[in-house]
Amino acid sequence: MKELIAEFINYLSVERGLSKNTIAAYSADLNSFMKYLESKGMADIDRIKRQDIMNYLLSRKDKNISGNSISRGLVAIKMFYRFLIQERLAREDVAGILESPKLIRPIPSVLLLAEVDKILAGPDLRDSVGIRDKAAIELLYATGMRVSEVVNLPIEGLNLDMGFVKCRGKGDKERIIPVGNKAKEALSRYIEKVRPAMAGKRQDTHLFLSRLGKKISRQTFWKMIKKYTKMARIKKEITPHTLRHSFATHLLERGADLRVVQEMLGHADISTTQLYTHINKERLKSIHRQFHPRP
Repeated sequence: MKELIAEFINYLSVERGLSKNTIAAYSADLNSFMKYLESKGMADIDRIKRQDIMNYLLSRKDKNISGNSISRGLVAIKMFYRFLIQERLAREDVAGILESPKLIRPIPSVLLLAEVDKILAGPDLRDSVGIRDKAAIELLYATGMRVSEVVNLPIEGLNLDMGFVKCRGKGDKERIIPVGNKAKEALSRYIEKVRPAMAGKRQDTHLFLSRLGKKISRQTFWKMIKKYTKMARIKKEITPHTLRHSFATHLLERGADLRVVQEMLGHADISTTQLYTHINKERLKSIHRQFHPRP
């Protein structure tokens, strides 16, 4: 079983070109499934029955694993069996007819424009780290990029003269996103005044660097957002992804085309982007309840 999972993971990486995070998630789900089977004395793939998979999913539910996590685990198992049948490594696709419950997509938290402005006003532009942080947060909000895309962005991916950024997203897919004037100004200041000193002799090619000249980590970005959210006295639970949600919502509120927003966010499926139209509806309802004399 372990060897079969390794072959499947290699297939996802080499032939499907999935992102490292997606591959890691599939690997974790399948290893969890394998450990369950081993605990039941089932090591032979052809001895596993449909009921065994159902029992595994029920065992996850008994451990209070979220419905979304269980659904994702079933998707991994179904894809794994599809691969096994395709490669003739198993005789029967016992997972094929199992239905995945619909994932419950919670409405993500979104910042008001005034709250975005407060966060962006937080970094101290008299300090090199403050100048870097200002540039990074401006870019995040201006483009709706994922944090992983920002921290891995090479400096050549940014074209300030033309006003766009070229980044690689999930599945190694490349997309081009416009960069507004305020973000361009902050990025120019960082690249001209701060980045050369941070890079030193290391010559790291990533756009955003630490004081030691290495690319900043996702954890650093997370702490950065937390720091300026606290400084802005915003009580909401904010993550770097909140700025991505806010980017999409604010564009749609101002009449941007859904397909254009989908392209900028790098969503493969437009239904994912449509989630932000629901955010708008919920916010309108909230405002109506708050201010209408007969809510």
